[in-house]
Amino acid sequence: MASVVRPARVLGSPVTSLSTYTDFYRAEFTKHRECLAALREYFSESAITDADAALARVINELEQLCAKDDAEQVIAGLLRKFNAVTGLSGWSDPTQLH
Repeated sequence: MASVVRPARVLGSPVTSLSTYTDFYRAEFTKHRECLAALREYFSESAITDADAALARVINELEQLCAKDDAEQVIAGLLRKFNAVTGLSGWSDPTQLH
């Protein structure tokens, strides 16, 4: 199962504003969108279009999602669902390998 990284752990300090929280998750969903584009040849055009539209909707509504009381659970669930399609958590950055 994919793990969800919380913004506070990534940034090294407590999250102090909604925009910091939103920016962190916007970057995470954008990474999924980039992975989806890289996987285009493996999925039907319809599947890619639907998944990309869903990612665009989440990104557009992130401020509202992050403002919810249960934001962390909702966003974690969305990230897990997109990870099931993109497999982002299994990808590694070749520049970080030794």
